[in-house]
Order: sequence, then C-alpha cells, then structure tokens
Amino acid sequence: MSARPQLGITAAANSAALFLTYNQSSAEDALANVLNVLRQISALEAEYRTQYPDADFHAVAAIGSGYWDRLSAHKRPAELAPFPALENGDNVAPFTPVDLLFHIRSERKDLNFQFATALSSQLGDAVELVEEVEGFRYLDSRDLTGFVDGTENPEGEHRIDVAVVGDEDRAFYGGSYIHIQRYVHNMTHWNRLQVKAQEDIMGRTKAENIEYAGADKALTAHTKRTSLKDSSGNSVEILRHSMPYGDMQACGLLFASYCRNNQNFRLMLESMVSGDGEGHTDHLLKYTRAVTGAAFFAPSVEGLAELGS
Repeated sequence: MSARPQLGITAAANSAALFLTYNQSSAEDALANVLNVLRQISALEAEYRTQYPDADFHAVAAIGSGYWDRLSAHKRPAELAPFPALENGDNVAPFTPVDLLFHIRSERKDLNFQFATALSSQLGDAVELVEEVEGFRYLDSRDLTGFVDGTENPEGEHRIDVAVVGDEDRAFYGGSYIHIQRYVHNMTHWNRLQVKAQEDIMGRTKAENIEYAGADKALTAHTKRTSLKDSSGNSVEILRHSMPYGDMQACGLLFASYCRNNQNFRLMLESMVSGDGEGHTDHLLKYTRAVTGAAFFAPSVEGLAELGS
C-alpha cells in the first residue's frame, strides 16, 4: 500500500491557523521526546477529526532541512535543502533555520489553540518555541493588501500532483516540501497608493480579481514574476497555504508553499527577488518585507511513524 500524505497537505483552506516553529533544546532525552511526539501526531489529529467532525481539523508536522539527519536513520529526501536565502539591494529573503514546523488549522480557533496546548505539553522542555503566528481568513480570502490570495492554486486532484512527492523519490512517497516566510507589510505606504497603481503592481484588478492580459502586465508585476514556465513550457506550480496575520503593531502574510519538489518555490523566489536578469524584480517587495525563511519536509503518515527506526 502506498504511503499516505498527511491530510493537511492538500486539504482545502480553513478560516483559522497556527504556525508553530521550534528548535530542539539541550534537555536530556530531548531527541527521544521529539521523536515520540512526531510518531503520534497523526493519531492525535485523527482523534480531533473524530471528536469535532464539523471543524475540518488538520495538523501537519514537518522537519527542518538542518534537523532531518538527527531524527531519521534513513537517507534524506532527494531535494531537501536549506532555504534559498537571497539579497538584491532592498529585496531580501532571509534564511532563519528552525528544527520543526507544526501547521495547525481548522474552522475553530479554539480547537487550534487546544491542540497546540496539548502538543506543547507533550513536547515539554524538549523544544524551545521560536515563533507562533496566528493566521486568519480575511474577508473573501484576501491578503491584507486587499487582493485575493491564492488565485493560482491548483484545484481538485491536481493539488496532489503539485504538492505530494510521487515515484520520483519512492522512499519519501507521500511527503511534501514546505517553505515558509513571514512577510511584514508596510500598510501605510501601500494605502497611499491609488487603486490603479496597486493593481498594476499586482497585475490583477482589486475588486473583481481579474488578472491582466499578459501584454498589459508590467515586467515588475507580482503575477508576472510568479507565473513561470519550465523548459518544457509547463507551469511552475506550488500549493499555497498562506494566511494573513496581524495586530495593531504589525501585520502581513505568513507565506507557506507546499510542493513535490523544492525547485518550484526557489524559481519563484528568485524571479521575485533577483528578477529576470534585466532589472525587473517584483515591485510588491517595495511594500512588504520577508523577515523569516525556512525549509522543511513533511513526511507521509507512515514516514512519521517510522522516524528514528
């Protein structure tokens, strides 16, 4: 029987999420404790899904690129690599490595919190929390810039084709490469722009969410810089699970890319930050800045159960 992807990898978007990142501590038996929690997390997720069937609950566990070898006695996933840090003048994509990611999401904020509390209790002093980001659905699935987010996401069974490792790396069938970045928006700067200027930066209309025709897009438009083709003319795709976050001090987007390889995200990021080699970078980066960047692999359900063995 084929390995099963963790349910949250391809499930439809939810209205509330928690992104928790941790580093293993130096506590005695920390590694053994982490392994024990990872092996049981799919069962704990199943308990929540059974107990709260209307909540559409999901919890994805993923292992940092630099932490994998401490947890697994097996070889590494073929394309697991550190986050591709980039810098091009004011455009930056920093690398902020962490050991573990737990992406918890559902239709109920209270259940997300309850699950996170139970998870934290089980991990105990084996880990140190790096960051906790609470994501929420904003209006009709819009970013805080006011534009619909995730319009280009694959649909239906194609989500599996895009996000889940297949026969190309049979030992890690059912897994997924995850890249996350936390962006902080300069909303004061952004809101000074007229709507048409915002639309030109994005390459789509704001209210109606209609993408500009290719000939009408600036080479610096966000949709131009992220709508790529490979050498065979196929679309370069990722499955986005990004969500807005914020309070009265700072706000932005927790960007989350799930993919069957790590190349598609890297190509998009390079296109945005470094540009096309002729000076055309993503002008959306004038209004938002990445402050974190980490790469992970989310094993299959069976892969999680076999960690350390």
